Amino acid sequence: MSVTLYGFWRSLAAYRVRVALNLKGVAFEEIAINLAAGEQFGEAYESLNPQHVVPLLKHDGHEITQSMAILEYIDEVWSSPKLLPGDALEKAQNRALALVTIADTHPLIVPRVRNFLNSEWNLDESEQTKWAQHWFALGNQSIEKSLIKIGKAGTYSLGNELTLADIALASHVIGANLFKVDMSATPILQGIFSNCMRLPAFADAHPLKQAGAPTVN
Repeated sequence: MSVTLYGFWRSLAAYRVRVALNLKGVAFEEIAINLAAGEQFGEAYESLNPQHVVPLLKHDGHEITQSMAILEYIDEVWSSPKLLPGDALEKAQNRALALVTIADTHPLIVPRVRNFLNSEWNLDESEQTKWAQHWFALGNQSIEKSLIKIGKAGTYSLGNELTLADIALASHVIGANLFKVDMSATPILQGIFSNCMRLPAFADAHPLKQAGAPTVN
C-alpha cells in the first residue's frame, strides 16, 4: 500500500515522521501543505484534518494525525528496527522524554501561536523569536536534567540503541538551532543530536533539505 505524508518543510512534527519512515525503509510521497500561506485552512485539507495542522499520514486507507500517534503507528506496522522497547519502564521513559518537546515545548512555538501573539498583542517577529527562544531554552534544561536523572544516555538518549525518544529530541534541537538558541548548557543533548545526525535517516529528513526550504549559504 502507498504511504503519503502531508507535511511542510519547516514542520518539526513532520520531520519526526520523515525520520521514522526513513529508519524503517518505507518509501513515501510527501505532499506539502504550505502553512505560511494558510493552505491548512483550505477546504481540501480540512476534510483530511479538521485540526488544520501537519503531519498527517495516509496508509492502507487510513488517515492518522499527531506525530506521536503516527510514530507509534509506524513502529507497530513496520516492525524493524523497533523504536519503542518492550519493557514497560523503558517504554514509559521513551514517551516521557519525547513528550517534553512534542507536548510541552513545540506546541508553544508553532505558527498559529506566533500569529496569535502578533494579532492580539502586536508582537513583531523579533519578539516572537524571543518567545520561542524562551520556551526552547526551558525545554533544553528539562531534557538535559531528565537525561542526567535517568542516567542511561550513551550514543543515544537511553543507551546505545536508537529509539523514538531520539527522533523527538533531534527535532527539538533542530528547532532550537533554527531559532538560534544557545545550546552550550546541554552537552548530553548535543552529543545525542550529533550522533543522530550522522545517520542519513535523520540528516536527509532535515527541514532545510526539503522542497520549499530557503537556501542557506
